[in-house]
Amino acid sequence: MTTLESRPRVPAPRKVPVRVVDSDVHPVPKPGVIAQYVPEPIRSRYLLSHPYGDTINYDAPDYAHAKAMRVDAFTPDGGFPGSDPELAFRQLIIEAGSDIGILEPGGRSHFIPEVTSAYKHAMNVWQDKHWLDSATNWHERWRGSICAGIEDPAGAAAEIEQWAGHPYMAQVLINAEPRPAWGDPKYDPVWAAAVRHDLPVSCHLSRGYHEELPMPPVGFPSYNHDFMVTYSLLAANQVMSMVFDGLFERFPTLRIVLVEHAFSWILPLMWRLDAIYDARRSDIPEIRRKPSEYIKDHIKFTTQPLDYPADKLELTRAFEWMEADKILMFSSDYPHWTFDDPRWLVKHLPEGMRDAVMHLNGIETYATVPTHVTALDGKAFVY
Repeated sequence: MTTLESRPRVPAPRKVPVRVVDSDVHPVPKPGVIAQYVPEPIRSRYLLSHPYGDTINYDAPDYAHAKAMRVDAFTPDGGFPGSDPELAFRQLIIEAGSDIGILEPGGRSHFIPEVTSAYKHAMNVWQDKHWLDSATNWHERWRGSICAGIEDPAGAAAEIEQWAGHPYMAQVLINAEPRPAWGDPKYDPVWAAAVRHDLPVSCHLSRGYHEELPMPPVGFPSYNHDFMVTYSLLAANQVMSMVFDGLFERFPTLRIVLVEHAFSWILPLMWRLDAIYDARRSDIPEIRRKPSEYIKDHIKFTTQPLDYPADKLELTRAFEWMEADKILMFSSDYPHWTFDDPRWLVKHLPEGMRDAVMHLNGIETYATVPTHVTALDGKAFVY
């Protein structure tokens, strides 16, 4: 007679709905790590002779102490904020309640496009080995960005092709500063590769190799706090180029995400673009729809930095007028000092738009973001 051994039943992991998709999380490599992933001869010729990423060019209150970061995000051993995936997981996922964090590594462009592409490749390998591997991303809450140097369209397209099948790569990440603007056909290989793999193309505000790019229309401002406002002007120029140069007619399924460029400016810009289109339609026959329609169908903006007028009703009206439920996604900017906690941000959204902004638009935009995740210890995000 055979006796069946009784074993305790292990319950299946409990799944919970995704309620917060954070579209702007900044991982930072530990010193010396990136160099090993930069291919030769770029590594020896450009990187080792001039350390990459050692200079902090981001200003903030109490700059000398915090270096523009949340003070509590420094690791116990003094490591830079964003350099420890486990600390970021605890602060952003467990404590703040985000379900998915889209990683957007920093990194400037080099004046030699091939060098920029080598740096971007190294950032992709680093994400794969240090943030998206099975040991670190055991909870499957991180999603990476395929860093691509748009200044080198062929190289950027090749980088997209290499990483497009990665299960945790959610988007392509480019810089905003290249000349000419994005509507120029020279960048079409980048858009074509992204569309081919159903990847949105994200642009986080950044500076280029000239140190002070972007050049504002009236020249350089005197202070960093002036300079930060100019990023919206840069994004506005790119939006105009994409629309009027026919980018979305050439690539009808292309999706663009403008991260940390603010968003309230898009409402008057849409009004102005539509007015110009109505007046000059015969001059641009290849543009078959109103500019505002292209923008609402193809471009997403992120909540951080949140424009915050003294009268909150003005913000509510702006959300409604710009149809924020169609074009806005939540972003925290972790671990910068400007961090927006999702529990704080959601209170400023009109109730009927909260689901769309906090998670639905993110799920729709990023193909690798799931609708449900395995439950973790801690409180569920409720709003």
